Amino acid sequence: MSGFPPRSPGAGLELRPGEIDVWSIRLDPSPEQVERLGRCLAPEEWERANRFRFDKHRRQYVVGRGALRTLLAAYTGTRPERVGFSYGPRGKPFLAPPLDAGGLQFNLSNSDELALAGFVLGREIGVDVELLRQMPDCEQISERFFSESERQVLRGLPAPKEEAFFNCWTRKEAYLKAVGEGLAAPLDSFDVTLAPGEPPRMLTLEGDAERAARWVFRHLRPADGYLGALAIEGGEWEVRTWSFEE
Repeated sequence: MSGFPPRSPGAGLELRPGEIDVWSIRLDPSPEQVERLGRCLAPEEWERANRFRFDKHRRQYVVGRGALRTLLAAYTGTRPERVGFSYGPRGKPFLAPPLDAGGLQFNLSNSDELALAGFVLGREIGVDVELLRQMPDCEQISERFFSESERQVLRGLPAPKEEAFFNCWTRKEAYLKAVGEGLAAPLDSFDVTLAPGEPPRMLTLEGDAERAARWVFRHLRPADGYLGALAIEGGEWEVRTWSFEE
């Protein structure tokens, strides 16, 4: 899936059961846009932003958080500064009451100057995005984190192998974010497809092919030079993609 057309979220975004919305967010907009998006952050978010050592990382956090608040406000019919968050045991964010009553779930990922945000009703979702960059040591890294079957596939592919590596990495991360584990769960406890052009799916989950088959994946190309993935359990889904414009 590729081609994220630009869209301004505005007010009253509609999301129906069976639909997933995925937004790409540029983290390097104009200084004026950074200032506007930063106005809706809560004091604790500004405290976190100001702990970043480098201006670039502070700006990326402010833009990502401000855009997330803007999108959540549009889906829930409120103002961005009124969006509240609660957090799972491993830090996964959720909407805080009373905005959670509609069942809206979301997930956010960022890499370099791009963020990816996914939204769905009534089901936890995971998204991941990575900058597609040169990694001459990707096979060595796969030996530490990928399953044996994934390592075998990667070894058998012709160079360059970075696309396959990041296909695997984003699919694994998206699944772990959907279940709220982040990198706390072993990355080699499940197998995913990774060869370029092969449909994204989970092959086994802790050795169980039936459990793996319940998971739905989407391969995403949110912008030039970036790869992404979406993971959600069960169902038939229509995935809609947009590029965030303030």
